[in-house]
Amino acid sequence: MVKKAIGRIEKLPVEHFKKPGKKLYLVPLLPIAESHEKGLPKDYPAKLEAYWKEVSLRLDDLGSKVGKIHKIYHELINEKGEKGLKRIKKLNGKSYRIVKRYVEKGAELQATEDMNLVRESMDWIRCLTANLQSEKALSKVSQFYVEAMQKRDEFVAKRINETLKENESGIIFIRENNSIEFPSDIEIFRVHPPVLDDIRRYLRDFYSKS
Repeated sequence: MVKKAIGRIEKLPVEHFKKPGKKLYLVPLLPIAESHEKGLPKDYPAKLEAYWKEVSLRLDDLGSKVGKIHKIYHELINEKGEKGLKRIKKLNGKSYRIVKRYVEKGAELQATEDMNLVRESMDWIRCLTANLQSEKALSKVSQFYVEAMQKRDEFVAKRINETLKENESGIIFIRENNSIEFPSDIEIFRVHPPVLDDIRRYLRDFYSKS
């Protein structure tokens, strides 16, 4: 499996995108946070808007090079088609606009996650934020959370392997701290606009203070 960061997509020759094989473009999902949230820089929403604008432009540029996007995958979505699209709209309006545009062009939105595993991981998160007093309990809960997240990522990898066919291209919208081992026959391109580095610093400072 080859991984490439796509900052300025034009640096990669067009011929590269025309090579046969499976291709998957990875778009990091970022926290949706409001500017009034305590400690968050006031210009974070503007940075976030800039990020999604750049992502959209880069994916458009990809479309001009690689042609049709066949499959769309999105974190927290366990239904395909219109039902999945409605779910994305409720979760993240910014990624929804991009997904909707590609679906209208003929891309298929795939069921990406197992909701039982999603619920389990979220329950362990709630336990971790419950101010546990016992170090042993905290260690156990942390272990269970990590195991649940690993199972989620394994399920996503399996879904992609089952649905992305030879010579097809797809886009996956997924959290940055995933541990997905993508199938070895898929070439991975990470969409990485320059503003993403600024946002990472903002979030790192914000969460360290929190």
